[in-house]
Amino acid sequence: MALVRWGLRRQNFHPLRRRRRVLLLKLTVVIISVLLFCEYFIYYLVLFRCHWPEVKTLAHGGGQEPVLKAMFLADTHLLGEIRGHWLDKLRREWQMERAFQTALWLLQPEVVFILGDIFDEGKWSSAQAWEDDVQRFQRMFRHDSHVQLKVVIGNHDVGFHYQMSKYRIKRFEKVFGSERLLSLKGVNFVMVNSVAMEGDGCIICSEEEAELREISRKLNCSQEVPGSSQCGREPRLPLSAPVLLQHYPLYRVSDANCSGEDAAPPEERNVPFKEKYDVLSREASQKLLWWLRPRLVLSGHTHSACEVLHPGGVPEVSIPSFSWRNRNNPSFIMGNAHGSSSRSSDASWSPSGAALLCAECILMEEGGSAYKIFFPSQHLWLLSFVSTCVVSGDLCLKPLGPE
Repeated sequence: MALVRWGLRRQNFHPLRRRRRVLLLKLTVVIISVLLFCEYFIYYLVLFRCHWPEVKTLAHGGGQEPVLKAMFLADTHLLGEIRGHWLDKLRREWQMERAFQTALWLLQPEVVFILGDIFDEGKWSSAQAWEDDVQRFQRMFRHDSHVQLKVVIGNHDVGFHYQMSKYRIKRFEKVFGSERLLSLKGVNFVMVNSVAMEGDGCIICSEEEAELREISRKLNCSQEVPGSSQCGREPRLPLSAPVLLQHYPLYRVSDANCSGEDAAPPEERNVPFKEKYDVLSREASQKLLWWLRPRLVLSGHTHSACEVLHPGGVPEVSIPSFSWRNRNNPSFIMGNAHGSSSRSSDASWSPSGAALLCAECILMEEGGSAYKIFFPSQHLWLLSFVSTCVVSGDLCLKPLGPE
């Protein structure tokens, strides 16, 4: 009788064990699927809805004038060996890598500009730490050979003005290049080391200003008749007001007039900015506007978005940080630009024949914690987590600057 009872118990135990195995297998598949969706496919879902702005081009040589597709982002702040916890570093770098690689694959830009502070500890990192950070950056922001990647100096890359040294600048330029002027498809870009715009006559500052004055001369020469005595027979730049790219914003009192979901929090917008720390000084800003007369200024540093109209009708857009460590809804700018094919007799730059239209792509917020999947409290816990992941994938597209 005892053997019969033992046999019945064993028969009942096997179906229960099989059900547990099936349930565990299903649970494993669902968890892996959720992780793949929230950590990989969600970037495609969000960025697939992001489109380049339309630009009306002028007829040029019997055809349409070529349009340049440029992507702008700022303040990636790759963590270093001192302040970066390995888990935080792994998480944030994965997010930025997936966002950037997905954007490259879907949007196919021709050039990408990063407006400074690509590293968080470049201002004090050792030679070995610098090499490690550079390798991680090159892995995360890898790109095909037909895509150009240009990087502007930021204060976290070489230090603030009194920390900056020729050694750090040369170290940076050895990896990312030292060019300040770039012309692509008739569009001129001027990349400024805004950390050196202190105006105190230091050697690095004087060299930077001298280089910018030379760029100003070349831009002015593009408006003159070929063969004039001032410019000689040197190659001419495209007749196009430049796009000014720098890390520090031009001078503004605060972010009080900035709005939008990616602007600074309301409690921070009325905090006055400190010249030469949060923004450039009035004097340095006036110099840049006078020397270069840009059609558009793009900057970073504040980690928040803002649109400003400077004297002379020059628009500036501050680009939010690209890192989820600095804000919960990172973004980047997509710009379609073409140069001007006509010459103006006016001595001042006119952007009317040289259009640049931008759209902003806001990435998803971090709405849920992955730890939630390991500690369910109810049967709907998984559906709730997936819903949070999808709903928090927010994106908006809006025109920037005056139409």
